[in-house]
Amino acid sequence: MRSVSSLYLEDVRTLLSSRVPRRDAPAGVPQAAVAVLVVPAADDVDLLLIRRAERASDPWSGHMALPGGRKDEDDRDLYCTVVREVHEELGVTLDSSALLGELDDLRPATAPARVMVRPFVFALAQRPALSLSEEVARVRWSASRELAASMGTTEVYHHGLLRTMPCYRLGDDIVWGMTHRILEPLIDQLVRRQSSR
Repeated sequence: MRSVSSLYLEDVRTLLSSRVPRRDAPAGVPQAAVAVLVVPAADDVDLLLIRRAERASDPWSGHMALPGGRKDEDDRDLYCTVVREVHEELGVTLDSSALLGELDDLRPATAPARVMVRPFVFALAQRPALSLSEEVARVRWSASRELAASMGTTEVYHHGLLRTMPCYRLGDDIVWGMTHRILEPLIDQLVRRQSSR
């Protein structure tokens, strides 16, 4: 008998394959890709988050994020970008058999750098062994229901103004901004399916 979490993953695959992701890549805007990595966990699924290392050159320095990065000239497409970046940052090798689908393209609302980000959702059989690069301070696995239950707000400064932003609040780990915008519709779908079973 299949686990409940594996059924959730099939639901996500079906959901993502039944919709056309929004594409938002104006000419000349740099492109990037991030990975939403999910693994079965009892009657839920866990998602991997990273805390970015403190780096002066990184506008998201120290933030909770998803693994990924900017498209290189050698990357054939954004799928190649996300596979390369996940391997560089986490030491995890992804392949197309693990791909559940793609989410909508997004651009940051508050970051100084203009970039288009495409999220890819991958399902792994179990938590992989990780080898963190210097760009990643640490990782955190969180269940979809834990994230949903932690929904709140946080205050951040942007261009000298204090703004209230929606977030997931996991103790000292605050997931806000683009990472929150990427995850929220997926988390909502997962929790809705859990409650309907």
